[in-house]
Parts: sequence; structure tokens; C-alpha cells
Amino acid sequence: MKKQLLFMLLFMFIGSFSFGQITTVGLIGSATPDGWDADTTMIQDATDTCIWTLDITLTAGEVKFRANDAWDINWGSSDFPTGIGTQGGANIPVFAGDYSITFNSCTGEYTFEVHSPIGIIGDATPKGWDEDTNMFEDSSGVFFVDIELTVGGAKFRKDDDWDVNWGSEDFPSGTGTQGGANIPVAKAGKYHVTFDTLTGAYNFEEKVEFEFISLIGDAIGGWGDTDDVDLTQDANNPDLWQADVTLVDGGFKFRANHAWALNWGGGTFPEDTAEVNGGNITATAGDYRVTFNTNTLEYKFTELVKYSAIGLVGDATPGEWNTDTDLIPNDDSTIWKVDVSLVDGFAKFRANHDWVVNWGSPDFPSGIGVQGGANIPVVAGDYHVSLNTLTGEYNFEVFVVYDQISIVGKDGPFGAWPDDTPDFDTYMTVSSDNNQLWTATGVTLTTADTTADDSGVKFRANTDWTVNWGARDFPSGTGTQGGPNIWCVAGTYDVTLNSLTGEYSFAISNNTNEVLDPSSINVYPNPTSKLLNIDISNLYFGKEIEIRVYNMNGKMILLEKTNAETIIKLNTSSLNNGNYFMNIIGNGYIIGKKFSILK
Repeated sequence: MKKQLLFMLLFMFIGSFSFGQITTVGLIGSATPDGWDADTTMIQDATDTCIWTLDITLTAGEVKFRANDAWDINWGSSDFPTGIGTQGGANIPVFAGDYSITFNSCTGEYTFEVHSPIGIIGDATPKGWDEDTNMFEDSSGVFFVDIELTVGGAKFRKDDDWDVNWGSEDFPSGTGTQGGANIPVAKAGKYHVTFDTLTGAYNFEEKVEFEFISLIGDAIGGWGDTDDVDLTQDANNPDLWQADVTLVDGGFKFRANHAWALNWGGGTFPEDTAEVNGGNITATAGDYRVTFNTNTLEYKFTELVKYSAIGLVGDATPGEWNTDTDLIPNDDSTIWKVDVSLVDGFAKFRANHDWVVNWGSPDFPSGIGVQGGANIPVVAGDYHVSLNTLTGEYNFEVFVVYDQISIVGKDGPFGAWPDDTPDFDTYMTVSSDNNQLWTATGVTLTTADTTADDSGVKFRANTDWTVNWGARDFPSGTGTQGGPNIWCVAGTYDVTLNSLTGEYSFAISNNTNEVLDPSSINVYPNPTSKLLNIDISNLYFGKEIEIRVYNMNGKMILLEKTNAETIIKLNTSSLNNGNYFMNIIGNGYIIGKKFSILK
């Protein structure tokens, strides 16, 4: 019965994806004309089929890119107006305006170029004196832009022409006059720049980047210089910081970079808006998850409730309404997950095999469950099910289990593409703990010829081209269904593929280590400028780990040994702009992960 069900799911999967190929890419979201209901289709480049473009008017809101008018393949990121979208990434925040959008479905790179009559130009700007960086217009008619500046000169001008331009000798704020002096940008950094065309008033506000945000006070351990309890920056929202903490009755504050130069306090516990240099916040003893937004200054302490069990129950589940299908918790027992086959029917989540605490909602496949809420209407299928017991957020993510996955290609171990025969497939092994994780060790590759269409390697399922994964990135990336060949570099590698997300890595072979799923860890912010956070909280690496960083030519350029903290902070300030690959090794495990440097 299970094989038959999986076959049916695979058939449905294939039918809805035109044999796994990306046939269309669209933009969807609250900022688009059709909202979240329908895609606005992008135009594919005739020469480079990875490139898609679109001219569109957007309102203030959020968007994502997705393939084939469906959510199975979608890209997002918290960065705007440029960034690198990842599979299932965050919604992209956008300002209102007219845009020319470019998206690369092979790399995830995107650019939103706003059409605007006002721009900033100069040798202090990214495009020098050759080209304006267009500015956005807010509801009051003032133009603004967030921009990286160097020391030098800048001016504002209209319609990409010098007939109308504004300048002044004052920095960081002043009043620009027609044909005035270049504005002297005295300090390099990231700035929020505003300009009023009616009055000529302008302002360059430096955007502060934080290495640390922490709690300090007698409610959390003391007021001493070494008593800070650090929060962790959110991977999708750089303004949001959070941690799980134990408080006692007493006072505390938030502060930046373990110093009092910038600190926040005030408001009423457990939820309020802080003020710069505000008073101590008075805490009530307990275990909490704290969140703090450095942009809005909103903070919230949500009490942590520990459950001994979380189950899924209902006539859609194997145990129907009588027996729970238990979920497995993460380390802090707030995120619970299970893989399960469900039938048409209803389900709910409940705690401790009892109805005293339960979550439900009328939404499927995802939603926010509320205590005692409605039964969740389930459609039959195999699902990765997750529940956040703090927020009530849940998700039923359909998946396909493959009989076999292999590596194929002209630059693979067999030196040729298979011709309707499995003879040239290099087979991978599925994990006993995760039927979406596939590995292969000691795989020898040659260097791909990037000028030849048939060069490189790919992954495919069941020795057939119906389902296959590819992307240009090497040694790691996120393969898409029917994506391009992977342009590999000669070497012997330990290979991993997550068949659910498409994330893959080729790590320098070390047969003494067990290769793990790259999605087991998170690295952020990515791209980064000087500090990379490596979240290994989902794994046990022992007491010490080794981090090896390689450039895209396979040369190791950084080696660091450190204690296996939950969040490892890697100093990347010595690296130049570009893409890099790292191996994280410890306790007999190895994981490959890609990251980028953008300064």
C-alpha cells in the first residue's frame, strides 16, 4: 500500500511539474497586482535560460519568486533591492515603485532596479560618477535610499542628467542648492539617505551594524562587564534578535556590543517598546524566549512551557482519534516534527496525550494553531509535519520518497552521460534516519568545461530523467528540478543531497568522517561582510570543531579550530568579495556549506 501511495504521489508530482523542468518563473506577493493569489509571469532570456526579467509597478509589501505557478520551487531572502534567493527563503520586502527586475533561477541572484526621477551620484557611491543610484519616493514626496558609501563626493540629480542637480558643502545633513558643491562624504559606511526636492534638505544617517545584542542586569546574572547574555541574530531578519533565557525577579536592559554606548530600556515587562537609554526593565522570574527588534525597539518575552510529548491525532492519522502519532522535539523542545502518511480527514495537535492543551485551525497545509481551535482539514499524502509550541505555527510539507538517487555526468566517475541505461550512474546511499538525505563517499570528478553544454554533473532519481536536480554552483548549492549542469572542479569528494530541498554539497573526501545533511546547520548573515554566524545547535560536534574555508578554485584559505559552541562566530574580515565553501568537521562528522562575502 505504501509503495502504491508513493507511486501515486510521484506521478502527481511529475504531472504538475512538466517532468521536473522549470517552464515559467513568476513574481508573487502582497506587493504585486494580484497579491498572493496569482503570479505575474517573468520573461525568459532567449540566450541565457537562467535569466528572467520583468517590468512591473509594485506597492509596499512583500514578494517571492516561484516556478511553474506553484510553491514547490520558490526563492526568497530578507535582502532588498539586491540579494540571493534561497529555496523556501524569507519573503522579500519591497518599497512602492516602478521596477525593472532581473532574476537568475540557477543562482538565485536578483535585482530590483527602481525607476525614479531622482538619484544620487558621485565617487562616494557604488556606481561612481558614471551612473545614478536611483532613490525611492515615500508618501510625503521625499526620496530615500539605503546605500553603501565610501569617502568621497556625492550629489543629487534629476532624470540622470546634470541640468537639475543639488549639492552643498555640508555633511551629514544640509540643504542642497542647484549646481551646489559636491557633498563631502567623510566616513565610509552604510547610510539611510533622504532628500526633499522641494526644500533641498538632505540627511545621511549612518546605519549601525551590531556584532552583539545582549541582556544585562541582576535579573539575568549581574551588571558586570562580563555578565552579558547574548541574543542570536535571526537568519532572515537582521533587525531581529532572540534567545531562550531564565530570569529572576529584578531589573535588566538591552545593550549593543557589550558596551553602554548604545543601550535600551523602559517599558513594561513582558512586552513593550524600549527607548534609547531608557530605564531598567523590571522582570518577573521564569523561563522565557525573548525577541528584540533593533529597528522598532519592540521586545517580547514569551514564557517557555515544556511538554513531555506532542502528538498528532485525528481520523486522518494512523492512530485516528484514539492514539497520538508522537512528534520529535528539537533541543529546546519548542519545534516538534514527524514524517507521517495521512489520509483524507481531520487532525489536531495536542500535548501530553491529553486534550487539556491542544492546537487547531481551519487552515491547511500551514497555519497558526490556537488553543482549542478547529480541526485541521487534511488531504491524503506523505508529509513532514512541524509545530512550534510557542507560536502555534504548523506546516504539513508533502514529500516524495525515491527508491534511488545517483550522480551522473560527463565529468562524473564514468566520464559520460548515461544513454537510457543505469550503467553510468554513481549511486548514493539514503540515511537510515532521514529518507530525504542521500550521501556518497570518495566520488572522483574532473573539471567541467564551462563552454560546453554537455559538461558537468547532475543528480537524478530512479535512474531516469523525469526527476533531476542541477544548478551552476559548486561545491555547494541548491539544485532545482531540471536545473543546469553543475560545473564541478576536479577532485575526490564526499557528496550529500537533500532530495526535499535540493541542497547539495561536495566536500573534500575524508572517509573517516560521516557526511551530514548541509541543512542541519544554518549560516547567517549570508552574504556577510566581516562576521559569519554558524548555528550548529541541531547537532553534537563534541568539544572542538575544525572549520576549513576554501575558495571556488578549491584552495584552502582559512583554517580555524574552536570550541563547539551553539553559535560559532567566524571572523571573515580578511576575505575578499566572492563565494566560498567551508567544511565543518568534528566528532566524526563533516558538513559542507557555501557562503558569500559582500563588503
